[in-house]
Amino acid sequence: MILTAFRFGQVKRCAEMSRKLRFFKDQVNKAGLMSSSRTLLQPDIDLEDLEVHLAEHEHELIEMNSNSDKLRQSYNELLEFKIVLQKASGFLISSHGRAVSGEIELQDNGYSNDDYGDTASLLEQEMRPQPSNTSGLRFISGIICKSKALRFERMLFRATRGNMFFNQAPAGEQIMDPVSTEMIEKTVFVVFFSGEQARTKILKICEAFGANCYPVPEDISKHGQITREVTSRLTDLEATLDAGIRHRNKALTSIADHLAKWMDLVRREKAVYDTLNMLNFDVTKKCLVAEGWCPMIAKAQMQEVLHRATFDSNSQVGIIFHQMDAVEAPPTYFKTNTFTNPYQEIVDAYGVARYQEANPAVYTTVIFPFLFAMMFGDWGHGICLLLGALVLIARENKLSTQKLGSFMEMLFGGRYVILLMSLFSIYCGLIYNEFFSVPFHIFGPSAFRCRDTSCRDAYTTGLVKYRDPYPFGVDPSWRGSRSELAFLNSMKMKMSILFGVAHMNLGIILSYFNARFFGSSLDIRYQFVPQMIFLNSLFGYLSLLIIVKWCSGSQADLYHVMIYMFLSPTDELGENQLFWGQRPLQIVLLLLALIAVPWMLFPKPFILKKLHTERFQGRSYGILNSSELDLEVEPDSAREHHHEEFNFSEVFVHQMIHSIEFILGSVSNTASYLRLWALSLAHSELSTVFYEKVLLLAWGYDNLVIRLVGLTVFAFATAFILLMMESLSAFLHALRLHWVEFQNKFYHGDGYKFKPFSFASLTEDDD
Repeated sequence: MILTAFRFGQVKRCAEMSRKLRFFKDQVNKAGLMSSSRTLLQPDIDLEDLEVHLAEHEHELIEMNSNSDKLRQSYNELLEFKIVLQKASGFLISSHGRAVSGEIELQDNGYSNDDYGDTASLLEQEMRPQPSNTSGLRFISGIICKSKALRFERMLFRATRGNMFFNQAPAGEQIMDPVSTEMIEKTVFVVFFSGEQARTKILKICEAFGANCYPVPEDISKHGQITREVTSRLTDLEATLDAGIRHRNKALTSIADHLAKWMDLVRREKAVYDTLNMLNFDVTKKCLVAEGWCPMIAKAQMQEVLHRATFDSNSQVGIIFHQMDAVEAPPTYFKTNTFTNPYQEIVDAYGVARYQEANPAVYTTVIFPFLFAMMFGDWGHGICLLLGALVLIARENKLSTQKLGSFMEMLFGGRYVILLMSLFSIYCGLIYNEFFSVPFHIFGPSAFRCRDTSCRDAYTTGLVKYRDPYPFGVDPSWRGSRSELAFLNSMKMKMSILFGVAHMNLGIILSYFNARFFGSSLDIRYQFVPQMIFLNSLFGYLSLLIIVKWCSGSQADLYHVMIYMFLSPTDELGENQLFWGQRPLQIVLLLLALIAVPWMLFPKPFILKKLHTERFQGRSYGILNSSELDLEVEPDSAREHHHEEFNFSEVFVHQMIHSIEFILGSVSNTASYLRLWALSLAHSELSTVFYEKVLLLAWGYDNLVIRLVGLTVFAFATAFILLMMESLSAFLHALRLHWVEFQNKFYHGDGYKFKPFSFASLTEDDD
C-alpha cells in the first residue's frame, strides 16, 4: 500500500509540474517570445531538482506579474487623470463665463488607487471647500466607456430629475481600462449639480456604470502644476514598466530555452507513473504484475529488452515474461508503412477489424483507386492529379516536419492514394479515350467511318465498320456521332455491373476464409454457399449474358430477358436467346435462387439450438467447436457470457434480419454500382461542356483578349470543378461502394486498435 501511495504521489507531483510548465508556456506566448527549437547543451536534470527550479521560477514570475499589474494600473489611472485634466478645462472655462458661483466639490476618494496621495493632497490644499459655500454649484469629473455614455447621461438626468448639467468630450484615443486591461474608447465627462443628496446619487451611479472619477480644481491656474506632476509621474512609471518588462522577458527567455525539454521530461515521467498505476501486486505483495498485449512478432524482442533492463538496473529479482490466456478479445494490430497506412486508415474509419479477421486494406490498395478511376476516367485530368501527387511525394521530407493546415495535411497524408488514383485515372481515360473530353487516335486509325460527310450531322445509319477493331479502348470515331451517348451509356453501365458483381463475389469469398480460419463450418455451409448461389444465380447470370452479348454482337434485349426470367420463365426467348440451352438454364438458376433463401434462413438457428442443448446436457460435450457459438456473441463479452441461456428467438431474428438484408442488398447493391456509370457520364459531359462551350467558343473569335479570357475560364473550371469537386465526389462514392457494398459481405469491424505504450506517441494533450 505504501508503494501504491508513492506512485499516486508521483503522479500528483508530475501533474503539478505540468501545470507550472503550462503556465510558463502561456507567459512565453503572451510575451511574444518563441520557444527555442534548438537542442541546447545542458546537463541532465532529475525530477526533484526540476521541481525545485519550477517552483522558484513560478514564484518569481508571479511576483513580477503582480508588480507589473500594479504599476500598469497606476500608469493607466494617471493617464486617464491627465486626459480628464485636459478635457475638463474647457468645461470649467465655460462655467466661469456663465458666472457660476458656488463651491467646488473635491472628492477625497476620487482616486481609485492610493498611489496618488501626493497629488490628491495638493488638490485638497488648493481646493478644499469652505463651510460657507454649501449652497453653491458643484461638479464631478471623470471618464467612462464611450458605449455607456448615453445611458449614463440618461440615468443621471432621471436620478437628479433634470437638476444637473452634463458635459462630455471624447478622449480622442483608445485607453487601456485599469480594471479590465482592455483597449477601449472612452469619454470624459463633467457633471454640474447642486446639493449633497445629488452628489451621493451621482457617485453611486458612477460606481454602477464603472466610471472612474478624478478631482479637477476649479482654479484654471492650478491645472498646469498638477498636469506637470502627473506627466512627471507618468514618465517615471513608464521607465519602471520598461525595466520590469525587460527583466521579465529575460527570465522568460531563459525558461523558453529549456521549456521543451522540461515538458518532455515531465510528460514522460507522468506517463511512466500512469502506466505503473495499472500494475497489480502479486500474492506476496512484494512484486508487481503487469498484464498487457504484445504482438507475436515482438515477443522475442520484448524478452530481450526486459532482460537488458534487469541487468542495467542491477535488480536482485529477475523479470518473468509469461504468456497467458486472456478472457477479453485481443486488440487488432496491422503493421503498415508510409504507402499502406492511408489505405488502412480508410478501412479503420469504417471500423477496426475484429482480431484475426480478414483485413480489407489489402484489397483497398488496388480496388479503391480503381473504383475512383472508373468515375474519373480522363487521362488529361489524371496527369494533373499525378503531377500534384508527385510534388507532394518529392517534398515529403520537408512537409513531414512542417505544421500544415487541415486541408493540406489531409492531402499530404493521402499522397500515395492520390498517386494510385491518378495512375488508374490515366488507364481508364485511355480506355474511354478522353483527354479533357477530346479523343485521340493514339493506338492507330479508327475502325469506323461515316456514311455521310460528318458523323455529327449524319442522317442515315451512321458509323460503318470497315477495318479491324480499334486496338485499345473506345474507338475515337464514336465521339461526336449521333449514337455516341447510347453506345457509351451502354458500355459504361455494363462495365459497372460486371465490376460490381465481381466486387461483391470477392467479399463473399473473403467471408469463406474468415469462417474457415475461425473454424465455423456452419457459416460455410449455411451462409457462404447459399449467398454465392443466390448472387450468381441472378446477377452472375446477368454478367454472363453481358459478356456473351459483347462477344457475339447479338441485339438481344437483356432487360426483357431478366424481367421475363421471373415473370414467365418457361416462355420461349425468341430473338433474345443468346446461346443454346439458355431457357432451361434460367429455370435452374431461378430454382437455385429460391432454394437459397430458406437455406440461409432456417438451418443455422435450429442447428445452433440443437448443439447448445447437447453441449450443456452432457451427451456430446465436444461435438461443437466453441468458435461457432462464439460467433453469435458480441466480441467484447467475457467468456462466462457464453454459458448463458441460449435465446433461440433472438438468434432466429438475427439470422432472419441478416438473410433479408443480404437478399434485398444483392439487388440494391448491384444497382448501387451503377453510380460508376452515372458519375463517369457526368464527368465526361462536364468536360465536354467546358471544352466546347468555353474554350472552343472563345477560340472562334479572332481576338486575343477573348481567347485569353476563355482559356482562363476553362483552366479555372477544370481546376476547381473537375479536379477538385468532381474528384471529391468520386472519392466519396468510391468510399461508399467499398464500405457498404464490399465490406458488409464479410467485415465485422467491431474490434479495437492495439495502442502500445510509447514515448513517441505522447502529445501535449497528455500533460
